[in-house]
Amino acid sequence: MENKSENNLMPSPFKQTYFHGTKVDLQIGNFIQTGISSNYGQKNKATYIYLTATLDAAIWGAELASGEGRERIYVVEPTGIIEDDPNLTDKKFPGNPTMSYRSKHPFKVVGEVTIWQGHSAEQVKAMKDGLAKLAEQGIEAIED
Repeated sequence: MENKSENNLMPSPFKQTYFHGTKVDLQIGNFIQTGISSNYGQKNKATYIYLTATLDAAIWGAELASGEGRERIYVVEPTGIIEDDPNLTDKKFPGNPTMSYRSKHPFKVVGEVTIWQGHSAEQVKAMKDGLAKLAEQGIEAIED
């Protein structure tokens, strides 16, 4: 699938569905944008925003996001070009099997997935422990 094409934004009955996991309370029609504090790493201003075509990756995004809010999965539409997420594709999963992407262009919230099954408490703890260990070593989970 070619993601760096303007054709990706054309209406189609077979248009790819994208998800964004977070703890931020958003409404249909809101835009997720760069320039706000990231949910990950050192909470710097986000240069990129992230989305995925798999519900599982969006669930991880919601479960690992910082903040006190309820975990949420939004259905989003990119408003511009998206590219493979190098934090996953280049380093952990060559070929992008997680179908994870990033963009500097806003995502429009078009829906919310309200029924979904999260990972087990043990899986989430193991992932958070792994991320904490990387942080102790000075390795950022998100590289902009």
